[in-house]
Amino acid sequence: METKMIGSKIADARKKLNVSQAQLAQQLFISPQAVGKWERGESIPDIITLDKLAKIVGVDLNYFSESFSTSGTNGDKSASEKQNVLAGESGTSARKSLNWDMSHGNWLDVDFSGLKNLQEKFSASNIQRCLFVGSNLSGLLLNSNNVSDCDFSNSDITNSHIQRSHLTNNIFRDCSLNEVEFLKSYIESGDFTGADFTGVEFKSGGFGNNKIANVVWNRTSFIGSQLADLVFEGKIDGCFFESCTFTKVTFQRATLVNTFFKNNKKLKQIQFIDCQVDKLTYAFLKSGRADLRGVNLIGE
Repeated sequence: METKMIGSKIADARKKLNVSQAQLAQQLFISPQAVGKWERGESIPDIITLDKLAKIVGVDLNYFSESFSTSGTNGDKSASEKQNVLAGESGTSARKSLNWDMSHGNWLDVDFSGLKNLQEKFSASNIQRCLFVGSNLSGLLLNSNNVSDCDFSNSDITNSHIQRSHLTNNIFRDCSLNEVEFLKSYIESGDFTGADFTGVEFKSGGFGNNKIANVVWNRTSFIGSQLADLVFEGKIDGCFFESCTFTKVTFQRATLVNTFFKNNKKLKQIQFIDCQVDKLTYAFLKSGRADLRGVNLIGE
């Protein structure tokens, strides 16, 4: 990010609030000299301090992004113009990608809600108790991350790649997870209520003790995965379970159509309660010696 551009934005926001550098510094628990250096473009605050600063001066964190800078103007864009830049609309000369790179960081209690175009900027990071509510995280790459107690509700996480990561106690309510790849990752104790798992692939990892009520299961694949303490409900269409291990897994009032079960371990431990299946799915379950009590063929 351009330090002078950020410095100018900090100064403008402070002046609009009608506070001095010393007063702003006091609220941030830093020295007035540090604020002065920011505004002169000699240094920039770290992302956590920038988040605190945004809350104090009453702006969105994206306000400090280079995406909103324009040459030859005072940089004061309308809210709709700012949204268009973030959305990546063509024809906007000032459109640029966010330059923050939060990789290899330790992010605690930070509000990233509403951010867009983050993509590869969080890899190899420890992220705890952060907010990503309503964010556009499509195309996100997480590699070797620890993510816990974060809220991703109503976010777009489509076409993302989560690799070699641990996700624990996170909220993914009403998220779009279309075509996400979870590779060698462990997702535990999360809340995925209302999420869309269309085209999601879980491979060589674990998915356990997660809330999965009212979710969309369509072309979802579990390959070489450990599934534990789960209750599948609703329609399960075109899904794939291969070389998985099941522990305390229940299909309850579920309708399974064109769903494949191949080379799985502990298939007998799956409990079926008031389930409907088509002939193809029934054949796979029977071949795997599943306990078919509680399973009825569709149409019978």
